Order: sequence, then C-alpha cells, then structure tokens
Amino acid sequence: MRLGRTSTPLYRNVLPLCSVTRSISTSTNPAFTLGIRREDPSRIWERRVPLIPEAVQSLISEEGIRVLIQPCSRRVFPTEEYLKVGAQISDSLEEANVVIGIKETPLNELLTSPVNGRPRTHIMFSHTAKGQLYNMPLLARFTDSTARLVDYELLTNTEGKRVVAFGWYAGAAGVPEALNALALDHLHRGVSSPFLLLPRPYNHRGLDNLRQSLRDIGAIISKHGTPKATGPYIIAVTGNGNVSQGALNLLSELPIKQVQVKDLKKLATRKDTPRNVVYLVHVKPEDYLIDIRGRPYDRSTYYSKPELFNSLFYERVAPYINLLINGAGWKPGFPRLMNNLQLANAQRIARSIGPFQFTSVADISCDIEGGLEFVSKAATISDPFFTARPANHPADLPGIQVMSVDILPSEIPLDSSRHFSTKLLPYLRSLIRKESGKKLESQDFENLDVVKRGTMVEGGKLEPPHAWLKGQLKAMQRPIETSIVTSGESTSSSGGLAQTRKKRVLLLGSGMVAKPAVDHIASRKDIELIIASNNIHEGRALAKAHDNVSAVSLDIADGSMLDATISQADLVISLLPMPLHADVAKHCIAHRKHMVTASYISPLMKVLHQQAQDADVLLLNEIGLDPGIDHCSAVDLCERIRSQGREITSFISTCGGLPVPEDSNVPLAYKFSWSPRGVLTAALNGAKYRLGGKNFDVPPGGILSSGFPDFPLVPGLALECLPNRDSLSYGPIYGLNSAEKLKSMFRGTLRYKGFSSMMQCFLSSGVLDLTTPLNLNAHGGWYSFLSQALSRVCGRQVKNTSADIISALRDTGVPDGKIGEFLEAAEWLSMTKPSSTMIMDAQTDLSLPLVPTEPTTALDLFARLLAHKLRYLPGEKDSVILSHEIISRPLGSTTTSTVEDPSSDMQIHTSTLIVRQTDPFSTAMAVTVSLPLAIAALRVLDGHVKIRGTVGPTADSEIYRPVLKELEDLGVVMKEETKRRTTGNKGLAYRMMTGH
Repeated sequence: MRLGRTSTPLYRNVLPLCSVTRSISTSTNPAFTLGIRREDPSRIWERRVPLIPEAVQSLISEEGIRVLIQPCSRRVFPTEEYLKVGAQISDSLEEANVVIGIKETPLNELLTSPVNGRPRTHIMFSHTAKGQLYNMPLLARFTDSTARLVDYELLTNTEGKRVVAFGWYAGAAGVPEALNALALDHLHRGVSSPFLLLPRPYNHRGLDNLRQSLRDIGAIISKHGTPKATGPYIIAVTGNGNVSQGALNLLSELPIKQVQVKDLKKLATRKDTPRNVVYLVHVKPEDYLIDIRGRPYDRSTYYSKPELFNSLFYERVAPYINLLINGAGWKPGFPRLMNNLQLANAQRIARSIGPFQFTSVADISCDIEGGLEFVSKAATISDPFFTARPANHPADLPGIQVMSVDILPSEIPLDSSRHFSTKLLPYLRSLIRKESGKKLESQDFENLDVVKRGTMVEGGKLEPPHAWLKGQLKAMQRPIETSIVTSGESTSSSGGLAQTRKKRVLLLGSGMVAKPAVDHIASRKDIELIIASNNIHEGRALAKAHDNVSAVSLDIADGSMLDATISQADLVISLLPMPLHADVAKHCIAHRKHMVTASYISPLMKVLHQQAQDADVLLLNEIGLDPGIDHCSAVDLCERIRSQGREITSFISTCGGLPVPEDSNVPLAYKFSWSPRGVLTAALNGAKYRLGGKNFDVPPGGILSSGFPDFPLVPGLALECLPNRDSLSYGPIYGLNSAEKLKSMFRGTLRYKGFSSMMQCFLSSGVLDLTTPLNLNAHGGWYSFLSQALSRVCGRQVKNTSADIISALRDTGVPDGKIGEFLEAAEWLSMTKPSSTMIMDAQTDLSLPLVPTEPTTALDLFARLLAHKLRYLPGEKDSVILSHEIISRPLGSTTTSTVEDPSSDMQIHTSTLIVRQTDPFSTAMAVTVSLPLAIAALRVLDGHVKIRGTVGPTADSEIYRPVLKELEDLGVVMKEETKRRTTGNKGLAYRMMTGH
C-alpha cells in the first residue's frame, strides 16, 4: 500500500492516475485553479493539510480543475503524493483562484490581487473573527482589496454548529500525552512505569499505529501488572463531548476495567487491589456536583441556577486517582471542577493514601484558569507539561504536573487531516462549481449557504455579521498614545501640555438597559467606551451614534479573551447576569481594575472582599434602581431625619417597573423591559419582614400568596405589593435600629392588581418548574405547553383539551373562580390550542418565538414565551415607581408608636420617584437602572471614591450623595414630603395590616 494512501477509495468516481494525468496534459489553460498553501514555517508542529491527496484527485477528475501545491517537506502527506494524483508543484500561487491552508497566512505571503479579472478567495483559520488585535493587519489586507476571506471556524449549519473541526482528535492525542506525562512523573519519583515505553502521538504514522502501541502496553500490564510501588493505575475522565469521546475511545485499547466513583476509595486504599488492569472512571456531573440546598443533582436546575451548586470533585474523586484527563468544558458563573484551594485539600487527602495518588493532570480542554483553576498556561508539543503551583499554595505541599498542549490534533496529523478533508470537501466542491460557472445542484446551494456564513470579507467589505470589526481596524490604525497623565504630572520636556490618552471604560453586556449608560458615558469625550458583547449586533447599534464608542465580540466563557479585554481597560462595568460577576471580578482583581455592577452582592462576590482590598480594587455593586437608587435615597433620607434629632420607628420601601396603565391590558397586567427570567424566579423566593411589631417569614415559593392585594400607594392606580427578599437585613445598611426595636421594616415589589393571583395559577400549573425539561417539539409546539406542564404536576397524561385541562387545574388547586380567566390568559399566550381556527400551527406561527429544539425547563420556556408575547411594542411605554415611607418620633420620646394610637409628635416622611418613559429608545427601567450605574462608574474612574473591596453604594457618601445629585440634575428626582401622623393618616404599615 502506497504511503499515505488508504486501502479503499475515500471518494467515489476516482479515475485511474494515468487518466488524470492525461486530462491535465491536454488542457493548457484550465478555467479554475486551486492552490494549497504551505503553512507558516514558524509553526514547526503544523503538519496537517486541509485536503488529502485523494480529495485533490477527486476535484481534478470530477471538476476538471488545476491544483497547485507549494512544496513543503513538513507535511504529513509528502508533496509527491499530490503530484501522483495530478497536482502541480508551484512556489507561487499567483494563478490560484482559491487558496486554502490550515492556519492564517503570513502577511508577506498573502496574495490579494484578482486572478484573470476575478477576485481571489482565501480559506483558513484566520483568528480575526473575535477582533484579535494581533491579526487585524491580516484582516485589513482583505478590506483593502477585492479578495474574499472565508474562515473555517465560521462554517456552520443552520443551527449554528460548526461543520469543519478537529475536536475528537484532541481527545485522542491527549491520552498518550497524558500517559507519557504520568510515566515521567513516576520516574522522577523513582519508579519505572510501563507507559515509559509508549511513544508520543507524533511518533506514530496514524491512529492505527497509536492504538497498537496502547495495546502493546496493555499486554505488558495484563501480564506483569502495574508497579507494586504505585499500586493500581486509576484514571478519571471528565466531560461528555467530542474531546472526551476521543479520549475514552483511545483508552479502550488498554486492559480497562470500568468503575464507579463510589468504588474509588476502596480501590486506592486496599492492598490487594489487582494491578493487571487499568481502572477507568468516567466521572459524570452527578458524581461530584451537589445542590447546596441538599437536593439531588438536577441537570436543568444546574444549568439554570449554577450558583446553587458546589463541586466535591476534590473530595470524592481526585485523591484516589493517579491521573485526571479533563475534557469537560467550563463557563464563568458555574462551579469549577476544582479551584486552587480544593487542589490543596485534594493533595492532602491523597498524601494520606500514598505518594503516587493524584500527581498528574491532563487538561485536554486547555481552558486556562477555567474548570481547573490551577491550569495557568497552555503548553507546547515541544514542552508538553509543567508544574502548576498556585499563589498561596501551602508550603508543605508540592505543585502538580499539568499537561495542557493546545494543538493536540497536530500530533496525529494523518488522521486528523483525513477527517478535516472529508468534512471540508463538499463545501469546497460547491464553491468551485459556482466560481467556475458550472450547473449547481440543490445540495450545492445548501453548501454555499454554509460558505456564505463562513465569509468574513468580500469585495473589500466586511460581511454584515462582521461589520463591527471596522472599529478594531480603526483602532489598529490609530497612533499609539501615551499613558493617562494625572494632575501635576507631565510628559513634555518643554513644559507644555502633556499628551494624554483617553480613559478606557469596558462595558460587558449590551442588553435592554444599556443605552442610557452608553449615552451618558460617551458624552465624556475624554473617555473611550468599549462595549463587549456576545451579541455584536446590539453592541454595534449602541455604538453607532458615538465616535468614542466601539463594539467588540466577546464570549464570556473564553477566559483568556475576557482576561485580555479587561487588562486593556481602566474600569469595568458589568451588565452580565449576576452569576457571572464573580469571575469577571477575579480578572479585575488580577489586573487591579475597578468594577461596577447593578446586581445584588452575591455570596461569591462577598468572598472576594479581602482580595479586592489587598489589590486596592473597588468592586461596587447594587447601583441600579432596585437595588441602587432605593438604597441611596433611603440612606440619604434616614440620615437627614436623624440629623433633626428624630428616631425612626417604621420603614416601608416599595419599587416596581410597570407598563403605563394604557398599555397594561394584557395577561398579568405586565410587560417586560428586561429578561423575564428574573421576575419568574423571584416568584420562587422566600421573604422576611416586620410589620406592626411582628416578624413574618415567607417560605420559598410562598411570596405570591403572601402579598398585599390592595396597596394604596398612588391615587388612581390599582396596585398590589409582594414582599421582596429579606427586608430585615437592610436595617443595619440603612443605619436603623435593630429589627426588634422597629415596628415595621418592609421592602416590597409593586405590580398591578391581579398579577400575583394570576402568577399563582401559573405556579400551581407547573409553568414555573425548574426541575424537569419539557420537549414541546415532540408534542405540538407552544400550544401543548400548558398540558405538558400539568401532566408533570398531576403525574398523569393531561390531554390537550379544554375539559382535561380544566380537570387538571382543579387537581392542582386552582380555584374554580380563576380557571376561566386563567385559560383566557393561557390561550392569549399561545399555551393552549386556540379557539379560533384562523390561528396557524404553533410550530410555524410566525407570531411566536421558535420552539427550542432541546428539552427545556418549564420556567425557561415560559420566560422565552413571555419575552416575545409580553414585550413592549412600538409606541408602548413603561414606568417606574419607587417610594419610601418612614415614620419618626423625637429622639428619646416615650410616645408609643403603635399604629392603633398615633401621636401628634410622630411624623410620616415620604420620598417618591415616578418615571414615565419619554424616549422611544430608552425605557424608564433602562434610565433608572443604567444612569446611576454610569454616574457611579465615572465617579470611580475619576478617583473620587476611595473605599475598596466588595461594597454597595451606601458604604461611602462619596458614592450615593453625588449619584442622587446628578440624577436630580438629569431629571430623575425623588419628591419628598413630611406630614404629621394623625388618626386619619396612620401610614402604610397600618393600611397593610388592616386593609383600610
């Protein structure tokens, strides 16, 4: 068999070599030429090819094209193999209409001129799609020419999944690299391992040879066992994707015995554990993730509320294994497989068992400081492993050996190239047919759609999905500016004005509330604002109106990209979901950058308080509306009341975002100006508050039935109020007496009357469930939503008929008097079959969002549906209501403060904010959330705030007072009034208790 050829043809209708050669020799001026580029000589391990010889033969014989190939002695397929199938050697690819390679083309080799009057096409991994600054000169060459750039990474199907990739081969190559690293570690410890005989992946011709090497080692282990000194070899593999499957596939060539996590301790500690097999545990999430509430692991809950889970991998798995092969992905906001502190704990347990336990890690995912926090860098094929020793690692513990090669598929170039070539060929063939003017078939059109999605630049213009990169290209062309110059400093030797660069603010997120913050910050021309978002279209739209604002694409899960982006900023503002803030904060601490966010202070953020203080970093939270303006205005009002020699005896604070009354005639009397998920999950919370001298403790899920259905706050508005979280914890924050000394301490959420009773029906019917995913596609789309949710609650199949649904609703406790109204709402929301025959099928109805293709929890389905059905339509407006009511008496007064016996020396202080949307492009919610955020961020950026650590706005008067003052200047005003408490005006607490 010829070297590099397979025993059976990979492609159909391949002509004999002599026929191919003859066809070439009779054509002196072929219509179309494909060029295969040599890889950058500096990439010494890049031996892969985009097309194997058989694919080239197929294109030449079936499409009648000419193929030029640059000579290269490093390729896994010798150049001669390409010559034998009809390709031609050429140092220059000047005549190539399409040029293909693996990695990006060096600038000095890039050809962008037309070929016979037609634009040239380049296909490569360009590493420009995310705005990588180091490759912007490459992108600029395309925008300055007629050449087209197609990126493999962007070749995706209609579902957004990549169609040309190397994933499985990273896992396959990672196994022998991991075993090699383990063997060398054991050798350093004085023991020779059978895996010392295992050649590294690149020493094998292909996978078959690599498999045989593993089988040979396996035979030694089967016959002689693993070394007695090391005990049994126990390997753990994590992950379920292509990477992990590649690793598990290769490991199967060893004498493997599959075991469970529960078996590990016994295997590692028993002296008589057999050593003639290799023990393999494929660790699943349920093996090591625990719900902090004590509930069993649930996948849907984990992905929806990852903050509720902790990893016990360090305790249940790591100490009892010899080698960890990590193929699990990780995203910020999710628990790490193992953090640095857990590494130390795992090592201590392992040392109590023996010196060979848990000494080596292979991180095939190569997620730097990701799931394994101690993996601090990527290794190379030439230097594949290193000893990781985190900062502050206990002095009595060693580091741990880490293999983290980031181009593992390059170590098995033959098989990975065959796979890649097979995946690429159909799309390349269709492109060639189109460019050479051939008749196209239906499959060609589908393939060309994939190529179109993969196109970044054509005709000198960035394709619409990538037009945002114009800002990156402009940034590359700007002259380098000097550092920020503060007062009293100068970089000018002549004593003139120093050149300064703009202060750089990084805004993470581009969602519904971002616009007012962007506009406010951009009004400062000494600031450059960068919007980093996974929705580049939103980012570009926000940046469009401002010369000093640009947008970049950022996947928050890409830790290295996030770290690099934060490192270039002077201050970071995060509008990301709350679970992601802690990981952003860690990068900010590492680079000594201040961070500002509108979210509540999470437990994970609290943990970072001391680290932030030590790094001289401020992590400012809770500076939006609620929390935010409510805190600032409450503390400010309380301080002024106390300064008058008065004592506060009651504190009631309420806030809510609502549609204006004329736009509220919809189910729930509510619309969403931001993600519905937060509103829905809030209905599952518990609450604590004090009213009339009595404490109330609402259990989780009980808020909807524990509200105040008639809340007389604003004349003319039919409002209700729901308790909001733990009101008692805010007493110290606001400088109030302890809860026991207050008659009332209540924080609540405002809604229009009827919201809670309707939402309670949805809760009872299972629509707010976070445990069991539903598959709407399999049962009729959105119109089957309610019947499926009820089926789960009732424990029986509920037919999608009115009679069966009504019966099920009664079974779940929905009152008969609410069923009719509830069914009307459900039909309006398209959760049941419509009564009108004019409505389209729920799976194709263009008025509905797409039905998720994967099983999804009921709550997340409901959130998706509400975001569409209860969104604000053009011309509709929202409003915000925030109100404080404080009752005070003279300090030292002996007058009782019971609501039944009001006294003339007691006063009621009210402070109210009502904002109605006036700008069609900025909701009232957006204004009140992001304006205080932007104002506070600028205060921090300008050096006015000295406090450090994890804090809220009330921690420093240099935050909340200027924020309130500037909000007032911008028209966001708290209107205050003080009245004497009388029998006719007893205050909200009395009316809440009595309903009068």
